[in-house]
Amino acid sequence: MKILRKILTIFFSFCFLTIICHFSLIISQAAAPEDLKESIEEKSKELEEIENQKKEIQKNLDVIENQSRNLQNEIKQTDNNINQVNLGIRSSEVTIEKLALEINSLQYEIADAEEKIILKKEAITKILQEFQRTDTETPLIIFLRNKSLAESVSDVQNLNDLSIGLKTEINALIRFKEDMANKLDQSANKKYATEIETNNLKYKKIILNDVKQDKKSLLSETKNQEKVYQEIISELEKQQMKIANEITDLEEALRLSFNPDLLPIKRPGVLAYPLSDIYVTQEYGETDFAKWAYKTKFHNGMDFRAPIGTPILAAESGKVFSVGDNGKVQYGKFIVIKHDNNLATIYAHLSKQIVKEGEVVERGQIIGYSGNTGYSTGPHLHFGVYWALSVEMKGFSGVGLVPVGVTVNPADYL
Repeated sequence: MKILRKILTIFFSFCFLTIICHFSLIISQAAAPEDLKESIEEKSKELEEIENQKKEIQKNLDVIENQSRNLQNEIKQTDNNINQVNLGIRSSEVTIEKLALEINSLQYEIADAEEKIILKKEAITKILQEFQRTDTETPLIIFLRNKSLAESVSDVQNLNDLSIGLKTEINALIRFKEDMANKLDQSANKKYATEIETNNLKYKKIILNDVKQDKKSLLSETKNQEKVYQEIISELEKQQMKIANEITDLEEALRLSFNPDLLPIKRPGVLAYPLSDIYVTQEYGETDFAKWAYKTKFHNGMDFRAPIGTPILAAESGKVFSVGDNGKVQYGKFIVIKHDNNLATIYAHLSKQIVKEGEVVERGQIIGYSGNTGYSTGPHLHFGVYWALSVEMKGFSGVGLVPVGVTVNPADYL
């Protein structure tokens, strides 16, 4: 009876000590995590405000895009693009700051979980040690040792309670370990996200300089005169039409050998979307815009809204087939990737490409950033899907190599 009481006294004393230690730990760390929480909320509000400002700029861009093409509107569009890229840079900076705060907050939570695990392990060790000392006492021995039946029943019940307490402590230990593993995973994911956003920030700053340089070139080339601007635009449109007609003839010839049986079965998820935020501005096929803008009356891909500097993601793992720049006509800066499923994808009108020909990329990997290069009336991503076996690179005077091939509807696979 005395031995059992001693065991219970040690057990409950240790549990009380555990509670006190943990409570002290909470008190000592309460200020820092609370400050972090407030700072994280402030960063979230700042990011929300930046997004609202970007939406307002996008509204301005949408209005300009639907207006007549003249020098004044071109300058307005460029200024809005510069403002939008600046906001993108600030968004990346705030995101990095917010991630750093979240990682710091998780460190407190991980330290707290580690402390709980240590205390639970010590509690379990103490209980097991006491069990080991009394493991020879069976219920029969307890009944024979005690003077009364009441004392014997009480001792057996106390052993039962001790056993339940041990099980409770072990279950708590398991929960704390799972919680810590989850927090460690969150921390690792946020550190990876920080690396990604740091790269985004670096490239956005480069893109900003490029857009500013484009504005200077525009003003210099046109001499800030509408007449000169219209002459330049007219010449570019003629060049674009000539190349587009030649490409149409080439692709129609390639389609004669097209075997649709070699393509994957049409189903969602064969390809991932090339952007994290999806807003379709033009579908594949005979769209309203294509009917008056293209000789073929046909749009050979899908267009997505994508403010300049938006990260572009590989739709599927594969090998980079081509990285090129057609200047102010056709696709501008583009990337073509060939995949193992007989599909190839093109990402056009980019501001920056960050992969090279021959490079192997993974599904979801950032390969470049959206822009307004080539034959484009505003910032967006042109995303096209080809029958991979048909894709060829054809040279055109003044614009370099242009991808040509049999296109299919991206919506069949996204």
